[in-house]
Amino acid sequence: MIRRTASLVAVAAALLTAPAFAADHATPEQAKSLVSEAVAYLKAKGPDEATKAFQDPKGSFRRGELYVFVFDTDGRYVASGANPKLAGSNAADLKDAEGKPIVQAMITETKDKPNAVIDYVWLNRQTNKVEHKHSYVTRDGRYIVGAGTYDQ
Repeated sequence: MIRRTASLVAVAAALLTAPAFAADHATPEQAKSLVSEAVAYLKAKGPDEATKAFQDPKGSFRRGELYVFVFDTDGRYVASGANPKLAGSNAADLKDAEGKPIVQAMITETKDKPNAVIDYVWLNRQTNKVEHKHSYVTRDGRYIVGAGTYDQ
């Protein structure tokens, strides 16, 4: 009986510390990888086909809480995996929950270097809570492609 209890405790401990218990939070590495894949797809297929793929809720560019968003350098939404209705809208003055102009930060931070991390406060659609988010963005020509993770 003691041996069986000890083995059950070991199994329970292993399950509680397993990565599957990370509540489906994405990692920064996963976000960076998704952005790299999205940039490659955008280059290969062009903006029209890429927009369709990025906005497909069951497509390969939607992974749990991760989704791709794309702005042009004028601040217009090209694609939003979170809300496809935003495509084509002007987001140049979009601010986070604390008033930070996030699209302008993405444009500015990628002007002289292609990659940046933008920190802001945003609605996590999986938890329905406003949380700290870190978006990994890459500028490719006139497009800024990104995906973000939330604090865990």
